[in-house]
Amino acid sequence: MAAPEEQELSQAQTEKLLQFQDLTGLESMDQCRRTLEQHNWNIEAAVQDRLNEQEGVPSVFNPPPSRPLQVNTADHRVYSYIVSRPQPRGLIGWSYYLIMLPFRFTYYTLLDIFRFALRFIRPDPRGRVTDPVGDVVSFIHSFEEKYGRSHPVFYQGTYSQALNDAKRELRYLLVYLHGEDHQDTDEFCRSTLCTEEVLTFLNTRMLFWACSTSKPEGYRVSQALRENTYPFLAMIMLKDRKMTVVGRLEGLIQPEDLINQLTFVMDANQTHLMSERLEREERSQTQVLRQQQDEAYQASLRADQEKDRKKREVEEQRMQEEEQVRQSVLAEERRRRTLEEEKERKSECLPPEPPADDPDSVKIVFKLPNDTRVERRFLFGQSLTVIYDFLFSLKETPEKFEIVTNFPRRVLPCLPTEEQPNPPTLKEAGLSRSEVVFVQDLTDD
Repeated sequence: MAAPEEQELSQAQTEKLLQFQDLTGLESMDQCRRTLEQHNWNIEAAVQDRLNEQEGVPSVFNPPPSRPLQVNTADHRVYSYIVSRPQPRGLIGWSYYLIMLPFRFTYYTLLDIFRFALRFIRPDPRGRVTDPVGDVVSFIHSFEEKYGRSHPVFYQGTYSQALNDAKRELRYLLVYLHGEDHQDTDEFCRSTLCTEEVLTFLNTRMLFWACSTSKPEGYRVSQALRENTYPFLAMIMLKDRKMTVVGRLEGLIQPEDLINQLTFVMDANQTHLMSERLEREERSQTQVLRQQQDEAYQASLRADQEKDRKKREVEEQRMQEEEQVRQSVLAEERRRRTLEEEKERKSECLPPEPPADDPDSVKIVFKLPNDTRVERRFLFGQSLTVIYDFLFSLKETPEKFEIVTNFPRRVLPCLPTEEQPNPPTLKEAGLSRSEVVFVQDLTDD
């Protein structure tokens, strides 16, 4: 049984499909399409779900059974820098350390037991991300309330969005996980993160994303990056076409040391970023070249189409002119035949010529436009129309003409008019027994 055919995608759906493939790196178009269809073509939801799946966290939009989140940290060349807490010095330092050690041990042990037992009673609410953007914005507001507004520019979006922007812009992404309960957090934020030199360095060199691990979004990223202590910073960049952690900084680090370590990580991975930039430029140039070739092809195609159109117009014009000439020839031929038929009919209808000794006869000499002379006798009682019909029946006579006497000069009214429907007879016209008249051609008129 044949599988049902898939519906064709609209232009908007095709654009979302290509954008989703570019953001997620999936090679299978079918898998990309299935994922988008599961999220009703909501590309942000689909990308979030895909990144959650890659990182092993429950999906924001369609959560699977709980499992640990994994981030692409398999590269063994990840640079790690851990700042340990200073050891106590002198008698007073060691005495204070030894006195507080049981209390600290008891506190953290009881806290861990309490948290472990609490999981059986109530699942950790941080395990389900419902409003990742809200978690980030909430952290930024609480950070500004506590430490002021002089801080690096926080990326106001989800972790996934920050990854996508860093990938698209080919920039470094520095991730900061804020441990609220850790004893070094306040000092790091006040003495390191919010200093002018660190602030300027971060704002000009990279994207900076931060969130508290007490928020679901921060907890999700914490499970992915697997930090050992706080403060925790992770440098992420596009490497081998994947967003990869290339540096980890843990512990209370001083401003100058932080800048030096970040600069070291960036210098060590600059070749990868340059390679990605060159590759993108090459793809962009290839795309521009292809677009220029397509435009040139379209222009050539339009020119050919215009040339063909003009050629068709010329051909159609020529055919129309030939058809007009042919129709004119046919019309002239029909007119000529009609004229010949009319001349023959007029000739057949003419009364016989009277004899020369008939006392009622009139001899008329006609001078034609071609200088020929025609002579014929008519009767005084016959209408001038007979004279006109006689001349009309002659082949030498033009199609339209009039009969004019010489002395006095006058036009004989041979054809009926509204004032004189019956033309006069030869006698009424005042013709003598012998007359010479002229036939004038009116065809041009």
